[in-house]
Amino acid sequence: MSTVNPDASTSINDLMSTMNVKKKSTDSVQADTDKFMTLLVTQLKNQDPLNPLDNAQVTSQLAQLQTVTGVNKLNETLETLKSSYQSTEAMQATNLIGHGVLVEGNNLTLTNGKSVFGVELATAADNVQVIVTDPRTGKDVATIDLGASEAGAVPLAWDGSSDAIDAAALADGKYSFRVAATRGGQPLTDVKALTLDMVASVSTNSKDGVKLNLAGKGAITLADIKQVL
Repeated sequence: MSTVNPDASTSINDLMSTMNVKKKSTDSVQADTDKFMTLLVTQLKNQDPLNPLDNAQVTSQLAQLQTVTGVNKLNETLETLKSSYQSTEAMQATNLIGHGVLVEGNNLTLTNGKSVFGVELATAADNVQVIVTDPRTGKDVATIDLGASEAGAVPLAWDGSSDAIDAAALADGKYSFRVAATRGGQPLTDVKALTLDMVASVSTNSKDGVKLNLAGKGAITLADIKQVL
């Protein structure tokens, strides 16, 4: 039984355009109000004197104006909040550059007899095992018994030890692994393997928002990170 011990480049133009939001040259809410009032005044000027515009109609149109104005103001407020949130998110993301993170994936790298990876459980388990496979032979080479575990992301360190009797530690290189968990004797399907990756850079634009560019996995969102190491 093995032992357990827990290209991207930044788009400067997109980043600056996101953080330095340009103000509108014309207030769209005021413009809509001016258009409505112009139409209403024109309508009143050209109404039939023998059949003037009903007061109820005028009141209804004014109520519609208030509704449209309120919706437009709400939309502008939401856009401002969105831009502000994205700017804050981008600044937070830059602090992760150079840090190791655990993200969904089933690959691990053994370097100098050490490797870090993780598992994520949506619910608590009575027994959790990690089975390491050598992709070159397709054979399982190690089983790591974690015992009972609470729900959440759990970082793990592996020393490269093998299940083979009197076998030396496994050679450095790339391996894959899978997670098997049970509760009450029944297998759990809400378990995920987590791989270690490195944040290389951060990119942002108005369409895709803030993206973290990992050395191995590529572009992900902040929500994809299970744990920062």
